[in-house]
Amino acid sequence: MAHDKADPYIFITDTMPSDARFFPPLANGHLGWKVYDETMHVGGVYNGEAGKCHRADVPCPLSVTMDVDEPSQHTYSLNTHTGVFTHSLSTANFTASQSLYAHRYFSNLMVMEVLLVRQGALEEPITLKLHSSFTPHSKDIAFQIAPDYKGGRHIEGQTTHAEVPGGFRPSVHLIWTPITPSLTLLPAQSQSRWGFLLAVASTSEGAEAHYDEALNLMATGNLRPSHENAWDELWIGSQVELSGLEALSKALIGCMFYLLSAFPSLHEVSGAFGGVSPGGLSNGGKGQDYWGHVFWDQDTWMFPNIALFYPKLAQSVLEYRVRTIDGAMDNAQKQGYKGLKFPWESAVSGREVCPEDIYGEQEIHINGDVTLAFQHYLYLTQDLSMFTEGRGSEVIWGVANYWVSRVTWSSEDQKYHILGVMPPDEYYYNVNNSVYTNTVAKFSLEFAVELAALLNYPAPKEWQQVAEQIKIPFDPEFKYHPEYDGYIKGHPVKQADTVMLGYPLGLPMTSEVRRNDLESYEPITDPHGPAMTWGMFAVGWLELGEAERAQQLLEKCFKNIHGPFQVWSESSDGSGAVNFLTGMGGFLQVVLFGYTGFRVQKQCLAFAPHLPHVISQLCLRGVSYLGNKMDWLFRGQEVCIILREPGSGAKPCPLQVVLASGTIIPLIPGQPVTFPQEAGHICKLESS
Repeated sequence: MAHDKADPYIFITDTMPSDARFFPPLANGHLGWKVYDETMHVGGVYNGEAGKCHRADVPCPLSVTMDVDEPSQHTYSLNTHTGVFTHSLSTANFTASQSLYAHRYFSNLMVMEVLLVRQGALEEPITLKLHSSFTPHSKDIAFQIAPDYKGGRHIEGQTTHAEVPGGFRPSVHLIWTPITPSLTLLPAQSQSRWGFLLAVASTSEGAEAHYDEALNLMATGNLRPSHENAWDELWIGSQVELSGLEALSKALIGCMFYLLSAFPSLHEVSGAFGGVSPGGLSNGGKGQDYWGHVFWDQDTWMFPNIALFYPKLAQSVLEYRVRTIDGAMDNAQKQGYKGLKFPWESAVSGREVCPEDIYGEQEIHINGDVTLAFQHYLYLTQDLSMFTEGRGSEVIWGVANYWVSRVTWSSEDQKYHILGVMPPDEYYYNVNNSVYTNTVAKFSLEFAVELAALLNYPAPKEWQQVAEQIKIPFDPEFKYHPEYDGYIKGHPVKQADTVMLGYPLGLPMTSEVRRNDLESYEPITDPHGPAMTWGMFAVGWLELGEAERAQQLLEKCFKNIHGPFQVWSESSDGSGAVNFLTGMGGFLQVVLFGYTGFRVQKQCLAFAPHLPHVISQLCLRGVSYLGNKMDWLFRGQEVCIILREPGSGAKPCPLQVVLASGTIIPLIPGQPVTFPQEAGHICKLESS
């Protein structure tokens, strides 16, 4: 069947993928589910102690398919405008549609709606069969049947094992509309609609309150509109659209949709966000998709994309890390060091939950990755409250103290060394002076000094000393950065590592060295490595003005995207984590920070656009900087910026454009500013 391809936001097909792993995930930052799956997940609900900790499987009452006894045509669509998945079937006598969604505003709710519409003159009853695979059991939660509530079924249970011995074991309550075996359209009816609700909470009272909310919304006709309005609000502030390559356009929309789905509502104030795992909330049960743990993927690969549009949503990542401070302190003490050691794999407590000790012990670059996200946020917003009342300063200073206790002074080269680590390239371990690790350590120490000055905090002199004297490996003969001490040039690497010195770390280097790093590592990087890798090479070549070479690398990522719902796999052969948000994050950064040249710096938002020939224009709507929202259009040899009118009561900082040629253009809300494509930056408007 031919489908209308005019709207790239609607992913549509006649048949579902043969591999159910690539069914579309539906999530809202609190609940996550893959359509038709028997299990779902709840943010922050894990089962198992330490290395056995994993997302607890929760049975999903909406695991329902529909069918009829007569010949029918089927279509399946994911509307990313609205976050609604719909299965439609049509016969000679009627059409039926089943719609599923994780409510975007009321994050404790999931919904299934069924619509039956009579076609033609047949006046007999029409019956639609519903097949449920739900059973009220879980291997992770000891569920018990609770009293029905307002016609809804109710089960309650508690996870069987705490993350920490003797620690908290979360409870889960489900209240849902019972699923009947069939639905019937009576002879006198031309159409009818049924709604099935699911409310999930940690207490009986909470589940009842959310179920009441859903009943009221349904009664007033506001259940689905309130969900769709929340998605409208998100898209208005975060659109990434381009002209030239349909496959790329669709991939970008899918990336933004799934990444936004992993974050809480703009109106969420509970502070219960459980972080973002590589496969999102729809995945992460025992033995799959990294067990739902949170890695550097969240802070390095996903965070920058969300922060560029929604610093408030990005702040939830920082708040998640703040809530794990006690665990990070315990990790450092167990390793014999001071300060904070954030876990390589994190759940709720912040204590290490990686099943294999070596990663938690050696892949310590996670500390610098966490602090760089905090730095990125401060430069985008100048919001110091996140570091005072929000306790972000404790993160920054705790990490700085860790680095100072972790380094070893070498009298031979008069430098500080970091010994016995695993770099981002996990093919190697127990190496000394990983160039990536040492660089993020240097930058996080420098940021600690900078933040201490802003907050009038007495910074220990060792922070600056170590930052200035830490070793950053460099080969003067080949004029490139070896991955670590003793690295043999040409040996294979797993993924982007050294090439990340230029972006996102921003280590100063000449164009020659940047090129040498890219050319040294590109041909020896595992072609089957994780999906985010090629994005970093692409950004590097865009920095050097080689947009066509960058585009070739970006298009390697298409092997990781599985149609028709644009679901990513970690590896190009379809293996590894599914709904791989990390890969999506790296892919988005090529567009948001590569094509545009955006760099979030201490005093400005820099830009240096480079579009490949296949892209005729790129439009970014809702870019945030210092409380402002901007729309950017890159087309041909021109750039156009529109500063949006501020919201009610908002007083954002006045801005100006400063071009490399010396031209200065004030930005006035609602008035487009167009200039020839060249490098420049956005900064505070200088007062006359």
